[in-house]
Amino acid sequence: MERYRQLVDRLEAQAQRAPGTYKFKLGLLAALGFAVLGGSVLLALGLSVGLVAALVAISPLLLLKLIKVVWIPVAFGGFMLKALWVKFEPPAGHALQPGEAPALEAEIERLRREAGAPPLRAILLDSSLNAGAASVPRALGLLGHEHYLVLGLPLMRLLDRDQLAAVIAHEFGHFGGGHSRFSGWIYRVRAGWYRVLHGLAERRSWTTAAFVRFFGWYAPYFDAYSFVLARAQEYDADATAARVVGAAPLAQALQRLGLSDARLERDFWPAVQGRVPAQPEPPALLFRDMAADLAQPDPQAPARLQELLGRAPDLDDTHPTLSQRLQALAQTPAPPAAPAADAAQVLLGPLADALERQFSREWQEQAGPQWRESHLRHADDQARLSELDARADALSGEERAEYASLVEQLRPDSDVGPLYRAALQALPEHALSHGRYGAWLLARNDVAGVDHVERAIALDPRLLESGLSVLERHYREIGDRAGHQAVWRRIEALQRQRALALQAREQIGAKDEFLPHALAPQALAVAVTGLQRAGNVARAWIARKAIPGDDSGVPHYVVLVKTRGWRWSQSGALQKVVDAIELPGSCIVLDAGAERAVAKRIQALGGPDYVRG
Repeated sequence: MERYRQLVDRLEAQAQRAPGTYKFKLGLLAALGFAVLGGSVLLALGLSVGLVAALVAISPLLLLKLIKVVWIPVAFGGFMLKALWVKFEPPAGHALQPGEAPALEAEIERLRREAGAPPLRAILLDSSLNAGAASVPRALGLLGHEHYLVLGLPLMRLLDRDQLAAVIAHEFGHFGGGHSRFSGWIYRVRAGWYRVLHGLAERRSWTTAAFVRFFGWYAPYFDAYSFVLARAQEYDADATAARVVGAAPLAQALQRLGLSDARLERDFWPAVQGRVPAQPEPPALLFRDMAADLAQPDPQAPARLQELLGRAPDLDDTHPTLSQRLQALAQTPAPPAAPAADAAQVLLGPLADALERQFSREWQEQAGPQWRESHLRHADDQARLSELDARADALSGEERAEYASLVEQLRPDSDVGPLYRAALQALPEHALSHGRYGAWLLARNDVAGVDHVERAIALDPRLLESGLSVLERHYREIGDRAGHQAVWRRIEALQRQRALALQAREQIGAKDEFLPHALAPQALAVAVTGLQRAGNVARAWIARKAIPGDDSGVPHYVVLVKTRGWRWSQSGALQKVVDAIELPGSCIVLDAGAERAVAKRIQALGGPDYVRG
């Protein structure tokens, strides 16, 4: 993080001193990524097609004699093209059909033309309090991009027509119309390289390994190098909106959006969560309730606006602060009132209510299982707290720790400090009590909580992620840059460790350690049933693979199979086993004939665990 900050600071100074030189270097750096991808494709085609063509031209007979040698670059070319063939999905949301909302379509097309933005592939409506300009790469960006505009229905409920138009024009500014075409291109490339890195990393094969390593270095470096321009591009997008719609509607939209984000986080969502104890099912019309809540006057708006205006720029976000954006627009801060008629009513008509019901239903279905579980658990926790209350003076050490946690959870206004101290006096090595007490102290700006959180991590490594999250938030909120950097380095180390553990689950290597599966009889019976259901397995052995550095607690199984009969695609036969087998963890399925060295080691553990009758 510190190196990133230093690089950004250096480039910011360079961009101010010599903007032309900075943009030239940035353009060359962007071209490097395309050169690597394009060169790899040409190499693959050149090795596979070129050699075959040359041998055919020399002598078809020579081609037949050297077919085994020729097959090597052909196979390499195929592997390379397959490795680079990453499909990028468009953004999720309700794709607006032609004529479905003619007023909105006409408004967007008018704004697109005036902003000088490229044509859209689709307009998408989703359930977020946001808007976005998404550019999806074609052929990893080598053949350009398809452009999407994403509008959140809650955003349309929040703003009036002019304010929404200003937000849309801002998003079109990101596509790079007029004088900002270079900035728009860099904006798309900046997002695109991370999508390429993520797509290649998911493939996890030997052909993608070199690209993952390259883009693992290149994407963050390009991100830092282009950060200065990306932040400047936000100002350009604001300028586009001010030119097309006006500075005042954009300033109103920015303030209303910032205030509503704070209101949702601090008021609305806690209130929704607070309904869990008394309400067995989640709200049926969540987004109607959200719109109604945000339409009401907020007594905290003046104080919250001052808080937003006081925020300092952050390297985690390319957006300038609200204060900086209003200053650039020459607008005076003032909490805007709710619109008399929101943009959703005006531009969507009846579709707005239909989508509101659809998004609410989807949210209710998604939240339902956890909501019901939390409702039942709350009832159990209340009963347990009442039981402990009745004998609060005669609790064991474990019960004191449980009591403190339940009181903090169910009676949030209580002073639980004495309860946690009593629990830790009885059980000085109780990791969860140290962690919860530390988090409680830090939430009250008591730095003594740091020692308790660190103690919790030392006592129980499973608390590392949650503990680091608490510490990261604490140091960030108090502005302790050195402390924040130290914690961030630990978070990055944990992320690297988990990435390696995930990779280990998807690959088999010569140094892997295999252990007996240790499955319970019932779990083994379920796995055997799956192998029977696959229909193509003659014998199978199940082993457990040791994953160094993995703290997930989820076992990883290796299923070695001998399949029956001849098939066009052995990978298809193995996929049938993957789809059919059920194990209490992750698994990978191997062909015993193709992985003979591994097969011997797994078979030496015992078995087979399944033999077709």
